[in-house]
Amino acid sequence: MREITRRDAVRQLALGAAAIAVGCRQLSATGATASDGRISARPHPPTKSATPGLQPMGLDKTRDALLYVPKRYRADVPAPLAVLLHGAGQAADELTGPMQPLADETGMVLVAPNSRDSSWDIRYGAFGADVAFINTMLERVFDQVRVNASRIALCGFSDGASYALSLGLTNGDLFGHVLAFSPGFMVHPQPVGKPKIFVTHGTRDQILDIDRTSRALVPRLKKEGYTVEYREFDGPHTVPRALLRDAVTWMIS
Repeated sequence: MREITRRDAVRQLALGAAAIAVGCRQLSATGATASDGRISARPHPPTKSATPGLQPMGLDKTRDALLYVPKRYRADVPAPLAVLLHGAGQAADELTGPMQPLADETGMVLVAPNSRDSSWDIRYGAFGADVAFINTMLERVFDQVRVNASRIALCGFSDGASYALSLGLTNGDLFGHVLAFSPGFMVHPQPVGKPKIFVTHGTRDQILDIDRTSRALVPRLKKEGYTVEYREFDGPHTVPRALLRDAVTWMIS
């Protein structure tokens, strides 16, 4: 995951302020598709054969999803699955690249959707189109890949981390693990299950100030009964590779 540029910083500072405001109020259903944030897709015996390597999923001509099947994947062995959520103004390929070596080491399958807009639906007021797209994406993944139902993680950076927390806690019966790298907020009006949570944040984060975000979110999560592994690091709005490796090891252990 790359460090944020000055242009990204200006954009995300504005978006981050709005995100925190949204996170402070409970969302109400708007009648939009998947407005409750629930995902119905579930692992099942695949009906097709997965092809190793990185590949577009062919779900959308402009804002598709990427699937990465590691070389060591075996159709008869259920694999861990990580769903990767990009930050505002970013794209799916910015997450799959840094994760591929770890996927090859561990046999973990990766899938990375692009948000329908420049960021995730909840940033604009409610769950909706992104939830529906992720649901369709996961149905396609489960058709092709034999997935370990107890090792499905929702992972995100920046806005993607905020969305991972929000969507992950709403679907804790699907995502047993949530990895949030530098989150800004979380909204979960109807939490389901108790996924384990891994949070990292830089003490010199210039985009999402740690005192206003993770240092407030983590105590709240613990108070609500979640098991949280929290790592602060001396750095900016990024994900150190060592912490990325630690998070993956934590997920599959």
